[in-house]
Amino acid sequence: MKPIIIQAERLSKSYAADGVQTHVLSNVDLALYEGDFTAVMGPSGSGKSTLLYCLSGMDTVTAGDVLYRGSSITSLREQDMAELRAQRFGFVFQQAHLVSNLTLFENIAVPGYLKAGRSAAATRAVASALVDRMDLAGDAHHLPSQTSGGQQQRCAVARSVVNGPDVVFADEPTGALNRANTLEVLSLLCELNAAGQSICMVTHDVQCAVRANRILYLEDGVIKGELDLPAYLEGDAAYLKAREAQVNAWLSSLSW
Repeated sequence: MKPIIIQAERLSKSYAADGVQTHVLSNVDLALYEGDFTAVMGPSGSGKSTLLYCLSGMDTVTAGDVLYRGSSITSLREQDMAELRAQRFGFVFQQAHLVSNLTLFENIAVPGYLKAGRSAAATRAVASALVDRMDLAGDAHHLPSQTSGGQQQRCAVARSVVNGPDVVFADEPTGALNRANTLEVLSLLCELNAAGQSICMVTHDVQCAVRANRILYLEDGVIKGELDLPAYLEGDAAYLKAREAQVNAWLSSLSW
């Protein structure tokens, strides 16, 4: 059994507005395992992003608990939670959210300066290696506005791993990209996962989800199904089509 990195125990999340209580997550139990690429799917409004934010400590929970390597994070002070996110977690969103007046290289490197016990020179070396790995060498010293959306998202992926996080949380990381750039970003995520990086990704796209080795289906704030797959291998069109057919059949059984 793989070690558990993140665990949710009877996790619930509700919002109150104008005297109306809206329940987004209801008694969710799940575990994220070391080295897994986990995709979270479900209809719009099912609570996918809320689940991601609660698991990563970006949002508070209403009830239940979230544990990181066996220790509760739900009662951490905000300062301690921010430190945990900076040191142990990486984040990729639908929009790259790069700092507009920093170059791509600087956007990657700046969070790395927060890494405990690592020198600035070592951080620059890590950032340089990521620039090469993400094929950004030609644009590393350009501002985000001078680069394409695909280049910006590759930069965001590099930024998410500059501190060597235990888990990368990705919320619709290809949602704003065209198909070519989507495939490029997915290939990067698969490459990182093949090297041992744990990933938890929210997506509505089957072609994205098939890259995961585990898919969770969320509906009305409850996990309704789970599908385990072999680790994804870059293959020919027939391999990808067969994998997509398996996932689509499973989703259809859940009324997707």
